[in-house]
Amino acid sequence: MNKNTGRNLMPPLLRSVLFRLWLAFKDLLPIVIVIGFFQLAVLRQPLPNLIEILFGGLLVVLGLMLFVQGLEMGLFPIGETMAHELARKGSLVWLLLFAFLLGFATTVAEPALIAVANEAAEIAAGSSLIPASESAKMSYATGIRLSVALSVGMAILIGVLRILKGWPLHFLIIGGYVGVMLMTLIAPKEIVGIAYDSGGVTTSTVTVPLVAALGVGLSSIIRGRSPLLDGFGLIAFASLMPMIFVMGYGLIVFQ
Repeated sequence: MNKNTGRNLMPPLLRSVLFRLWLAFKDLLPIVIVIGFFQLAVLRQPLPNLIEILFGGLLVVLGLMLFVQGLEMGLFPIGETMAHELARKGSLVWLLLFAFLLGFATTVAEPALIAVANEAAEIAAGSSLIPASESAKMSYATGIRLSVALSVGMAILIGVLRILKGWPLHFLIIGGYVGVMLMTLIAPKEIVGIAYDSGGVTTSTVTVPLVAALGVGLSSIIRGRSPLLDGFGLIAFASLMPMIFVMGYGLIVFQ
């Protein structure tokens, strides 16, 4: 009786916030256990700046909770809604244009891609592959970013066509990786590692939920398509195509 009374006194909003904080903490708990085990059992050293680490961990948990809540409230619904509305209009051109621009816009501003492109430019300049001037490094980094963004736009466009036409996913994926292997054989070795890493940085915190929501929303409104079978797979294209495009960019720049 007393327990139920105490729970009823807690505002629903506070209960919801505390519950989501607990879920975010549980998601991060494996990382905490691994770091703590190696720090205390293997390295056998106390954690430096413990207060700052604990405060930073609290901010991470809070940020993860807010991020997941934002995805559920904003990005997923808007992706599905726009897919529904564009499909209802029956305009293939607008739907494909939206898919391309969605992939391009969410990728070109991706912080991880910007960081990788800038680091690649610094290393290339330090290895005398490109001039050491700031303009040359900026041009090289911008070329990588645009190559990746264009490739993701094309990947999402192809993924939407796959949903509309009912093409088998595994045939497209196998063909794409065959293309990656062929490009690896002819691409300059200086660009291959960057190209493979570029496939990973595209799976960003903004691109993934929007693209997944687009695929699920589109497949749920088209007759004969299953959101479970056809709605997913767009992210695979977004990870695959940048490798081909960046190696193509390397062929242009280094040769």
